[in-house]
Amino acid sequence: LNQDIKNKNVLIVEDIIDTGLTINNLMDKLSVQNPLSLNVCSMLFKKEKYNGRDINMNFIGKSIPNKFVIGYGLDYDNFGRNLPDIYTINE
Repeated sequence: LNQDIKNKNVLIVEDIIDTGLTINNLMDKLSVQNPLSLNVCSMLFKKEKYNGRDINMNFIGKSIPNKFVIGYGLDYDNFGRNLPDIYTINE
């Protein structure tokens, strides 16, 4: 970060949370900087796949099944990112 977050309310905005590895690592790195609050907003959340710890995910757009999704900024190997909606990839 290029600014101090000590005693600040911090909101992390994510596109999707699945296993929780990325968001948990980010929470660890930010929490040592002593923010006043640290919350997460995510467009999509794969609750079935999440195996991270309990964190403040107060703002979840939609919980989805553990399926691979593309579109609306989400991609699969650079495919599908610019689709106007979110789609499930059939295997």
